[in-house]
Amino acid sequence: MNFEQSLASGQESEKLVLSIIQNKYAKAFIKEGYHKEYDIMIPENGKTIEVKKDFKSQYTGNVVVEISMNNKRSALSTTTADWWVFHTSDKELIWITPKNIKEMIYTERFEPVEFIGKGDITSKVAYLVPKGYFSIYGTKVKLSND
Repeated sequence: MNFEQSLASGQESEKLVLSIIQNKYAKAFIKEGYHKEYDIMIPENGKTIEVKKDFKSQYTGNVVVEISMNNKRSALSTTTADWWVFHTSDKELIWITPKNIKEMIYTERFEPVEFIGKGDITSKVAYLVPKGYFSIYGTKVKLSND
């Protein structure tokens, strides 16, 4: 998957999460353009959401939590979002606060790794967090296919 395909796939996940949020908060919207701090804004309560798609976690068993890319702080290191939502399969979302992600990484003593992701041309540094830990520190939400 190249960058454009990855971007389009991520935007589909943002739209899915937005549609769920709009069931309760009709004014919620996706922040247009490049915005590294968060993806979705909920004006009704002032909360922000970062959406991450990681379908590969179905095969690896790990969720990627990026902290830098191309030697620049990114993702968890720069977020101002109140919540992160990981879209890990057609059937599941994981809701977790950045604070709980950091607590999980610290408590469980995960070590960052550097790698070049498929479709990327520069390396990233990220934590590869076994998916099961998100059930402890976050909330899994099953998606219906209705």
